[in-house]
Amino acid sequence: MEIIAGCGGLPGPPPLRREPSRFVSQEMAARAVETVRVLVNYIVPGPLLVHRHPDGLSIDVPVMYNGVALDRVHYDLSIGGFSPKGRPARVLADSFDAGSVESRVRELFGELRVVDAAEFREPEDCWVVPLAWGSFIVAHIRVSRDGGEVVPDRGLTAEVSSRVA
Repeated sequence: MEIIAGCGGLPGPPPLRREPSRFVSQEMAARAVETVRVLVNYIVPGPLLVHRHPDGLSIDVPVMYNGVALDRVHYDLSIGGFSPKGRPARVLADSFDAGSVESRVRELFGELRVVDAAEFREPEDCWVVPLAWGSFIVAHIRVSRDGGEVVPDRGLTAEVSSRVA
């Protein structure tokens, strides 16, 4: 047992356990943006996820990387392009040409760009870097607090796996 001078010969008090670091910085955010800038060259569209509704159908396209889904992009059949994040486009249709849509989606993925900013989501403990198509934000890519690792969307990955299997 170590004796601490000036404390009457008693051992020093035990340290208090602190909360995990909540520190974030501009450098961490910049690293997250740069991680997504590199990533965007490796993402590919996943299988079309078609949702049928009473007022039509909507199509989501998973953003895939190394076999895991990162987010979904809403495809709008009526314009032949992407719909803004948060607005699944519904069209009155019973069917569509999946091959044509898949071809168009591959083309549009080449037009995605990284927005030069990140938001921090405390509950998930990660950065979120937007992807844009034209003037629409169409996806959010989650990146670890330190900005170095991409965070998959486990729920969406499971949905993709269940539809493909």
